[in-house]
Amino acid sequence: MRFIHVLTFAICTVLFSCGPAPTDRTGGETTPAGEKPNIVFIYLDDLGYGDVSAYGQTTLKTPNIDALAAGGVRFTNGYASSATCTPSRYALLTGVYPWRNEDAAILPGTAPLIIDTNQITVPGMLRDVGYHTGVVGKWHLGLGSGNVNWNERVSPGPNEVGFDYSYIMAATQDRVPTVYLENGTVVGLDPDDPIEVDYQKNFPGDPTGLDNPELLTMRWHHGHNHSIVNGIPRIGYMKGGEAAKWSDFDMADHFLERAQQYVRDHKDKPFFLYYAMQQPHVPRTPHPRFVGSSGLGPRGDVIVEADWAVGEFIKTLREADLLENTLIVLSSDNGPVLNDGYFDDAVEKLGDHKPAGPLRGGKYSLYEAGTRVPFIAYWKGRIDPTVSDALISQLDLLPSLAELVGGNLSTASGAMDGQVLLPVLLGESQEGRRDLVLEATSRTALRRDDWLMIPPYTGLALLEEVQIETGNNDSYQLYKLSEDPGQRINLAEELPEKLTEMVTAFENIRGKDYANTKKLKLE
Repeated sequence: MRFIHVLTFAICTVLFSCGPAPTDRTGGETTPAGEKPNIVFIYLDDLGYGDVSAYGQTTLKTPNIDALAAGGVRFTNGYASSATCTPSRYALLTGVYPWRNEDAAILPGTAPLIIDTNQITVPGMLRDVGYHTGVVGKWHLGLGSGNVNWNERVSPGPNEVGFDYSYIMAATQDRVPTVYLENGTVVGLDPDDPIEVDYQKNFPGDPTGLDNPELLTMRWHHGHNHSIVNGIPRIGYMKGGEAAKWSDFDMADHFLERAQQYVRDHKDKPFFLYYAMQQPHVPRTPHPRFVGSSGLGPRGDVIVEADWAVGEFIKTLREADLLENTLIVLSSDNGPVLNDGYFDDAVEKLGDHKPAGPLRGGKYSLYEAGTRVPFIAYWKGRIDPTVSDALISQLDLLPSLAELVGGNLSTASGAMDGQVLLPVLLGESQEGRRDLVLEATSRTALRRDDWLMIPPYTGLALLEEVQIETGNNDSYQLYKLSEDPGQRINLAEELPEKLTEMVTAFENIRGKDYANTKKLKLE
């Protein structure tokens, strides 16, 4: 296991020059000192391995994402760190396994920031080497230090962990507060109508999804029955802030416009943009011009909408003459889920579409569909079109980008779990990582080479509310993924030596206390 511990990175790597580009120790070409590409993460929310046409599905059309895949590296073994949102976002930005941080779990909208302000992050590393850094879209990594006053500037937040500019929703579209924050300040807030938020009890006299179904334009199925905003019941209670509340149907357009403007404002110097889209997470609220566009109901429609937004964003890069100097990484925070709290016909209108593709499980699951996600790297003129079977994780982006731009990770404290896989990211090598610990609601498993081992776990084998298998079993599970991508043949008893190897490798990374798990909550 080639973990990156506290290392000194003073790597002046190079990418393009007039003459032949020099090669680094891994054999890949590097970047000339001072020539740093723009870097963009396009991060979707609950997009499954089988939700993108480029990954083999035929029902849903995603031409703009497909174009990135066709012109770049399409990874078949690309992973989010976790099968839920917050942990994956933590790993993406820090390069650290989320199970090392006990607070890296699905957060309420009032949770404090879970990234230490002294921690190395992707934006912090890039800012240190001259990048302007921005985040637009979903955050869900906590804000403030507890007991947030939403009527003042909220800190710490994205701006305190490396981002020069932030325009975010506080948590998720289905949680309060349903407002945008720009650099920590609620956008459009009327000081005479202050915001109050509570995740324990309602404010006296305020309607809820549970008590006032006659006010709803979207019915809740489970969990989402608290305060009503725009006819949609949410998780948590909110009072006030009427002028600041977002429009759900315009959210994709709203974030796209902010992402486009960020590019236009910063096109004259290297920038890093984390464009964190909200689709296809619930509540699925496509703009009216996309309603019915997929034939699969709102879930399919918002994926079509997200693909359109990707296309419009790429068009902005092209118009600014930046496409040939921008590395784009597109991925998802975890696997797919259909009914995740609302009645929206995601199940009823699914038809032949398979959001998980050939994989088993989905969001919340230790099976492959929980964490194996679309993962694409695109850089026009620099990355040759290829399909890569190399094992790569979103954890690896921070150290790999540090190698690309000459970033310094020497001040990292504790383990850095990401690995330097720059040649893999650029499509120049198929030598990916060997081992990867995968996580789902604090339960963990090991992907090693072509194998997946899931330790025994107590608890539900099937989450009835969302109809997803968790991976829980009272015995060890062992699967050879190339021959059994659907994970139907458990080889644990048949191959005891391989199982022993896997368990030993897993415990060497994870420790022997991996069974101490938290209770699974879908909210």
